[in-house]
Amino acid sequence: MKKTILVSSCLLGCKVRYDKTSKPLPKEQLIALEEKFNLVGVCPEVLGGLPCPRQPAEISRDREVLTQSGQVLSTFFLKGAHEALNICKNYGIQLAVLKSKSPSCGYGKIYDGTFSGCLINGNGITSDLLLKNGVKVINESELDAWLKTVKE
Repeated sequence: MKKTILVSSCLLGCKVRYDKTSKPLPKEQLIALEEKFNLVGVCPEVLGGLPCPRQPAEISRDREVLTQSGQVLSTFFLKGAHEALNICKNYGIQLAVLKSKSPSCGYGKIYDGTFSGCLINGNGITSDLLLKNGVKVINESELDAWLKTVKE
């Protein structure tokens, strides 16, 4: 029986990003994932109640999620993160493949909160919560290397 993993919906081709676009995985990666796993797609920002499209957001130094105009979206991001965690708990999911650099899903690097395109070390709100609850998180740039480690 295949294990179930969580995947950012935008990586699966769903147009749920802030600008109503997707960032689909290359077809070969998607096929490899589908052969080995059951995929559950989530967009924590949408789960948290944000619309598509929406203003871009970044995480400030004090971990508030803000739009460039200063609108605070932290509550939406936290709600979505908890919804994603609940999905992981309900399905016994132990791995999440999430969209890099996102204020929700980013793992390892996120934008610095200045809307200048500068990246810093850190994780998005959902990635942080999943990691704190024992869910392994990788981003799409790590997927090829990780797939090579998965036993058939």
